[in-house]
Amino acid sequence: MKIKTGDRVKIIIGKDKGKEGKVLQVFPATGKASIESLNLAIKHLRGHRQGEKGQRIEFPAPINLSNLLLVCPACGKGTRVGFKFVEEISGDKKVKEKVRICKKCGKTIE
Repeated sequence: MKIKTGDRVKIIIGKDKGKEGKVLQVFPATGKASIESLNLAIKHLRGHRQGEKGQRIEFPAPINLSNLLLVCPACGKGTRVGFKFVEEISGDKKVKEKVRICKKCGKTIE
């Protein structure tokens, strides 16, 4: 996945276009993610007991991953994501690790 939980992303289309937020949850099966305090939807709940009032709950609705742009922590700009294999030596073995890189500045994204 190019976008993971905890990343800062920018919304590029929709009612919250241009706003940035932190990814709370990613749903790989549907290709969607929910962003903290963005793309808010309202859900109405009925009162369950006698005399209890209903309520409205605001929650961040999932948004399609194609409508999100990752914000690079190094350069601070919205960028595309690439992948690169990095060799690390742990003990006696060489281990190849796949890391995400920023297409603008070329630095790795943790």
